[in-house]
Amino acid sequence: MEESKFIEIAEKAKAASKKLAVLPTNVKDKALVNIAQSLNENSEYIFEANKKDLDAAKFLVESGELSKSVFNRLKLDENKMRDMVQGILDISNLEEPIGKVLLKRQLDEGLVLTKISCPIGVLGIIFEARPDVISQISALAIKSSNAVILKGGKEAINTNKAIMKVIQDALDKTEGFPKDALSQIFSRDDVNSMLKMDKYVDLIIPRGGNSLVKFIKENTKIPVLGHADGVCHIFIDESADKNKAIKIVIDAKTQYPSACNSVETLLVHKDFQYREELLSSLENAGVKIVSNPNEWHKEYSDKILAYKLVDSLDEAIEHINEFSSGHTDAIVTENNKNAEIFLSTVDSAGVYHNASTRFADGFRYGFGAEVGISTNKTHARGPVGIEGLTIYKYTLQGQGDIVKDYVEGIKKFNHKDL
Repeated sequence: MEESKFIEIAEKAKAASKKLAVLPTNVKDKALVNIAQSLNENSEYIFEANKKDLDAAKFLVESGELSKSVFNRLKLDENKMRDMVQGILDISNLEEPIGKVLLKRQLDEGLVLTKISCPIGVLGIIFEARPDVISQISALAIKSSNAVILKGGKEAINTNKAIMKVIQDALDKTEGFPKDALSQIFSRDDVNSMLKMDKYVDLIIPRGGNSLVKFIKENTKIPVLGHADGVCHIFIDESADKNKAIKIVIDAKTQYPSACNSVETLLVHKDFQYREELLSSLENAGVKIVSNPNEWHKEYSDKILAYKLVDSLDEAIEHINEFSSGHTDAIVTENNKNAEIFLSTVDSAGVYHNASTRFADGFRYGFGAEVGISTNKTHARGPVGIEGLTIYKYTLQGQGDIVKDYVEGIKKFNHKDL
C-alpha cells in the first residue's frame, strides 16, 4: 500500500484511540464477549482458511524455506481455538485497568497531585506465523483502551484475514464501540511505513525471531517492547530432588519445544548424583543432548538441549547472566538458601525455583493473555498483559496556586499522602 494510504490508517487509529480512552467498561466487555462468541460460531470458517495456509506452508517446509517449528505455530486447531475464546472471556472479566488511582498526594492545602493509569494510545504489532496472536492482542488492546495496527506473517495471511473479519464483524455489532480501533496491514512496505509513523504510533511490539526484532529496533524511533530470542536455562543444583529434576526438565524441553520459554541449556552441578539418570530420561524422551556446543547463546526451538557440568552455584549464575537472553531461567534445588541466591542474582524477566520455564506465559500468569514477553528493563517486563499496555499521567488540582509563592517562602509544601 502507498504510504499516504497507511497514513490514513494511522490517523484513523489515532482518532479511535482518543475515543477508546474514555470508553465505558461495559462497552469494552460487551465487545469482548461478542468477539468470543463470534469466534466460536465461525470456527469452521477460520479452520478452512487455516488449512489453505497449512497446505501452502507444507511446500515451504519441504523446500527448507520454513522451519517445522514455525509450521507448528501456524497450525490452528480446536484446542488453540478453545484457548483463544477462553482467553478473551478471561480478559473481559479482568478489573478495569484504566482510570486507576496509583497515587494521591496533597502537596499543600488545596493542591492535590494524582497519578492515574491511562492507555498508551496506538500499538503497532508485528508478528510471525502465530494466527492466535490476533485475538489475544485485539482483546488486550480493547480492554486497555488502545487502538492497534496488526501485521501478521505472510504464511498465515488467509487465517489472519479470516480471524480479523470475524472480530471486526463482532465489533460492528457492539453499540458504542468506535470504528477503526483495530486495523490490519499485510506487506513489508506497510511495516516500513509504520516504523516511520512516530507521530501516530506510540509503541511497537514485535513477536518473532531475533532478526525481526533486531530489524525493527534499528529502523524506528518509536519505542519497541519485546524480546529478541528465548535462550532459557535450568540449573540442577547438587541437592535437587531426582524426580523433580527429571519431570521439570523434560516438561521444559519437550512440552512445546518451539516455544520461546522452552529450556535451551541445562546446567548440572558436578555433585548431583542422579546426573546419568537425568540425561538418560531426556534421551528416552527424544531429546538430543549437545555437550559443550560451539555457541552457548543459541535458541534451538527443537528437541535439542545444550548441556554443561558446573562446579558451583556461582558458576551457574555467571553462565546464565552471560549467555541467557534474559527471558526465563530456573533452578531445581532443595536448598532454600541457594534458591534465594539464584532468584535474587539471576538477571532475567522470569526466575523460577523448582518449576518449568514453560510457565512464563501471560495466560498462565492469570493475565488472560499476553501481547508478548519483554526482556526490557523499562515500563514492562516478562509476559506483557493488561498492565503492560497501560501507562500513567499526573493530574494536579489547585486553587490558583503558583510556584512563586513556594520559591519566596510565602507557602510551604506538606507532601501528605491521601
